[in-house]
Amino acid sequence: MKRLLVLEDGTIFEGEGFGSTQDITGEVVFHTGMTGYQEILSDPSYCGQIVMLTYPLIGNYGINRDDFETIRPFINGLIVKELCQQPSNWRNEKSLNEYFKEKKIPGISGIDTRKLTRIIRSHGTLKGMICSIEKREDALAAVRSTKHIVNQVETVSTKTAYASPGRGHRVVLVDYGMKHGILRELNKRQCDVVVVPHNTSAKEILSLSPDGIMLSNGPGDPKDVPHALAMIQDLLGKVPLFGICLGHQLFALASGADTKKMKFGHRGANHPVKDLASQKVAITSQNHGYTVKEDSLKGTRLKVTHLALNDGTIEGLKHLDYPAFTVQYHPEASPGPEDANSLFDQFLEMIENNTREGVVL
Repeated sequence: MKRLLVLEDGTIFEGEGFGSTQDITGEVVFHTGMTGYQEILSDPSYCGQIVMLTYPLIGNYGINRDDFETIRPFINGLIVKELCQQPSNWRNEKSLNEYFKEKKIPGISGIDTRKLTRIIRSHGTLKGMICSIEKREDALAAVRSTKHIVNQVETVSTKTAYASPGRGHRVVLVDYGMKHGILRELNKRQCDVVVVPHNTSAKEILSLSPDGIMLSNGPGDPKDVPHALAMIQDLLGKVPLFGICLGHQLFALASGADTKKMKFGHRGANHPVKDLASQKVAITSQNHGYTVKEDSLKGTRLKVTHLALNDGTIEGLKHLDYPAFTVQYHPEASPGPEDANSLFDQFLEMIENNTREGVVL
């Protein structure tokens, strides 16, 4: 079935539809990973977006029960060069086409993804629409009149707190759009985790007697989550804190820095990041469209700890007065390399040190 991808700059691609036949709009972004499409489509950070995968063949290992990052997907649509209709893998349970039909997500294949990538890299992320051939005349006006959604965090965050028990340190994980990979890494380390909604107050968090606080990844502009800043400010200095991706940006805003939208963001599984203390480079998994402005750090108590080698943007921060650090990338990977997995151990070591220092002899 022929379908269209219409971009707000007037570019129109024609391809084959798969999954749902509904028309959908969203911000068109690209991801450069060779594998991991199941984790990508179930990552809440892609809420409201139409994701284009630059690797040419997608769906060849199908869909399985183990590789999801959330219970349900949040992407608006998917764009691929070639869709595999007959996946082959010992864990395969259904094809990507079957899964998209089940979850009512539209996709389009047969697109020149190299050309589309060049357009986005040149012009920046664009609004787009996957629609039927019959909508050709009206689609461009519809795309241009579409407004970006601003309540993504509210959409993807848990509505109620829940526990993932362990016998180790208690970590309160604030869910701004948490990937389950983060929870898995804490569970591996026997942490007693309590996941709370995005709008939980500092008072409510402290009432849970946490040993540490984690700020999760999530979608959208960090400035669309202003209520998080007062909560983070009230927690700083009271409990060790570790932020990932959106959590990193919110921590920066709460500490007096500023953020800005990137031209086309970082989305892939091969981004090199340099640790300025050790001078070591890690290959990281990333998914973000905003970054902390370096010049905004003047006058704050924040220090840059990591930099992206591709474009020099800030990838890590720490507070000079309090036990708190953050990274822009995903140390839990899922998908991607696990070079930075030890950051979870660093977080627990910070908790241990803070606990020892807090003991009255």
